[in-house]
Amino acid sequence: MAYYLGIDVGTSGTKSLLIDAAGKVLAEAVAEYPMHQPKPGWTEQDPEDWWQATVATVRKVVRKAKAKPADVRAIGLSGQMHGSVFLDAKNKVVRPALLWNDQRTVAECDEITKRAGGRKALIKMVANPALTGFTAPKILWLRNNEPRKFDKVRKVLLPKDEIRRRLTGEFAGDMSDASGTLLLDVVKRQWSKKLLSKLELDPDLLPPVFESEQVTGQLTAAVAEELGLSTDCKVVAGAGDCAAGAIGNGVVERGVLSTSIGTSGVMFVHSDQPEYDAEGRLHTFCHAVHGQWHMMGVNLTSGGSLQWWIDNVVQGLAGIPKGKRYEAATAEAAEVAAGSGGLSFLPYLNGERTPHADPSARGAFVGLNLTHTRAHMTRAVMEGVVFAMRDSLEIIRSLNVPVDQIRVSGGGSKNPLWKQMQADIFGQNVVTLNAEQGPAYGVALLAAVGDGAYDSIGEACKATIQVKEQTKVDRKAASAMDALFPIYQDLYVALKDSFQKIASLQ
Repeated sequence: MAYYLGIDVGTSGTKSLLIDAAGKVLAEAVAEYPMHQPKPGWTEQDPEDWWQATVATVRKVVRKAKAKPADVRAIGLSGQMHGSVFLDAKNKVVRPALLWNDQRTVAECDEITKRAGGRKALIKMVANPALTGFTAPKILWLRNNEPRKFDKVRKVLLPKDEIRRRLTGEFAGDMSDASGTLLLDVVKRQWSKKLLSKLELDPDLLPPVFESEQVTGQLTAAVAEELGLSTDCKVVAGAGDCAAGAIGNGVVERGVLSTSIGTSGVMFVHSDQPEYDAEGRLHTFCHAVHGQWHMMGVNLTSGGSLQWWIDNVVQGLAGIPKGKRYEAATAEAAEVAAGSGGLSFLPYLNGERTPHADPSARGAFVGLNLTHTRAHMTRAVMEGVVFAMRDSLEIIRSLNVPVDQIRVSGGGSKNPLWKQMQADIFGQNVVTLNAEQGPAYGVALLAAVGDGAYDSIGEACKATIQVKEQTKVDRKAASAMDALFPIYQDLYVALKDSFQKIASLQ
């Protein structure tokens, strides 16, 4: 038998799944771990938690599938992007990893922009502006704020690439994930020697980078024994979670866009050429499709906003177990008409990336009156999340990038209300797919390509991924959403200065 393993090192947990060569999911498992917030706006994790979760989930899926060691031919790796794992000369972690949603690096972003010769010069070098979530500012933050620890650093790895090192003993990365470091020449698909020089960073800090389906090593004997696998098992380069999720959604050709509502929200569109938003509001990254690119808008707290609302505020659902509060709350919200009675929610609970690039942005309800209920507020939170994603879609459309089909995934594909909201707020029918396992599924397909089961990732996606159902636009609801959307956009502009003052107090 030929089986392929996908491992996704997420923010809240690691997911592993096993597929056969036809793309059928044989087994899957998830192990959770904490995210630490030592200060407001700071987010960190212990890479050892990722490793322990990887071991636990891989062993579980191998056992569930009753797979023999030789059956698992290759592994694909995905993970949260932008995180920084700092290793010393003995490959020991120097400090907890700084994560994608960490906002401490405002000064370092300014430093990078200045050293590069300005925002336009920086975008010309690496296709993107300096944002707090990216990896390069984190490296400079360590140098500026914890110099003794920085002096020990010999390698900087992204989260999934630290797992690769533990699996194979090799340092390696892939083009899509490396794009989010701000240190990759995205057009030439190689590390930017020019920017590294301007930042006075040693290129040897970074691992070699590969196309996503290329083999980067094989399991060490010790790890193979620990996982119940074979040393013949290959490990391919894999992809950052956004690109991996797009592979899992079959977004491998022009005209197809995917949305994903997880902790963050992502709008992802394929591009045959590196296309740019001149204002730097969208990311232009290498795709996990060999020699291709994509544009992407990211909202930092999408599903995370609803999770915050339910966990910390919705305490009035008496008698309902915690695990069912999500369904109960969204069922209440479904009874409220589109537009939430004129109530708006800004989902900027941890700053925002697209389109504002503002770490000081904060969440807000605006428009509350005495007629509003908990159900109105829940619906407003959900609508606010989708409005934030429409911000990205509007930019994509303004650049004349075709969007012929919108594929929804993540939590936004599993809840009927959120699917309908996306259709209505985007003003376009949306579809869901037969494959709903996300990034782990995408990199399992990359592993199959790397092992030779398919000639290309496009071929693999066509063979395994099909449209399952369509959610059509409700024109009355869409009209209400169109009326509310410009108000939503105006609110950030009106509150921006106040957000900065509030952030300074926090």
